[in-house]
Amino acid sequence: MLQPGSLANLKVIDASRVLGGPYAGQILADHGADVIKVEPPAGDETRGWGPPFLDDAASYFLGLNRNKRGIAVDFSKEAGRELLLELLTGADVFLENFKTGTLERWGLGYDELSKRFPKLIHARVSGFGADGPMGGMPGYDAAIQAVCGIMSVNGEQGGQPLRVGLPVVDMVTGLNVTIGILMALNERAQSGEGQFVEASLYDCGVSLLHPHLPNYYLSGKVAAPSGNAHPNICPYDTFATRTDPIFLAVGNHRQFTTLCKLIGRPDLPDDQRFISNGQRNINRDALKVELEAALAAFDCSELADLLIKAGVPCGAVRSLDQVVADPHTVHREMVVDIGEYRGTGSPIKLSRTPASYRRAPPQFAQHTTEVLSEHSLGTEQYRDVLPGLSPNTPNKRA
Repeated sequence: MLQPGSLANLKVIDASRVLGGPYAGQILADHGADVIKVEPPAGDETRGWGPPFLDDAASYFLGLNRNKRGIAVDFSKEAGRELLLELLTGADVFLENFKTGTLERWGLGYDELSKRFPKLIHARVSGFGADGPMGGMPGYDAAIQAVCGIMSVNGEQGGQPLRVGLPVVDMVTGLNVTIGILMALNERAQSGEGQFVEASLYDCGVSLLHPHLPNYYLSGKVAAPSGNAHPNICPYDTFATRTDPIFLAVGNHRQFTTLCKLIGRPDLPDDQRFISNGQRNINRDALKVELEAALAAFDCSELADLLIKAGVPCGAVRSLDQVVADPHTVHREMVVDIGEYRGTGSPIKLSRTPASYRRAPPQFAQHTTEVLSEHSLGTEQYRDVLPGLSPNTPNKRA
């Protein structure tokens, strides 16, 4: 029997699409919330972002919508908007990423909803926020990486700016809106009132620029791509070994001393060029030559095991299939199987109320009848705004 999650009494209407909002919805759902995903008539566009596909959904969609029940509603019609209000009755959270102004034009903005549902947490993921010079503009992860400066510090040294190879802005925006929702729920427990929560891709992208922004604030120097090297810490980079590259993340002088001893160069920590992190940063090119000359005698995997057990943070540079097959990945329950569905587990570990994996991502409008029945609603009056409803579906009520 599954243990109820920490959010087991939470009801969430997730009308978001693509990544940031659905990622937040999945976090809430993994920890027990009843999350109803409401898709537009054409479906969440990520259903088509493949191959690969499983049934009607691309892997991209599957990675973001586990543990949710799915319905589809046409909000462009008045009956669809009326249905949304019915679904929000008794809901704790309304999660959406409509373009700023869309819900407001439909009379479903925060000002209107808060009057009808004063305890509701209305959470929005947006591109640039609602106001300011770029307020209301649309945003996608890669474009935000460009305008926020993330691309400007990513890439090979001396090379062109490069997109980070995963949607880091979308994902951190999903995390931040989740944090905001939980903050608002905690405050509601004291005040009894809901509030509006917004996380914009732009704000979240700027927030990720550590340590580059603090460095710029203090030095006035604009960072450029530096490959795998860290701008403040040395050695903190990829280094060649006899076999494969290893990443060394040496954060203090004790770790540096241990590293040098284990690779047969105990003299390096006393070399004036490398006697402190500051000096190692100044002389990082010379240090890399010295280290790689010693590392050439070692097998990468064996060396990584030796160093990390000695307290030196490091890792072999591995491929995705190696990560999935790693016994530690399995032990940490980071791969989830539900029937044909395979997904990535929750990284949030709670001792008494852990995450649970109850439902594979929904097929398009899979739970329409079930959800309407729970709200004591018949399907016939809303048939014109329920695009996923079978013509033969009975007019079922609770």
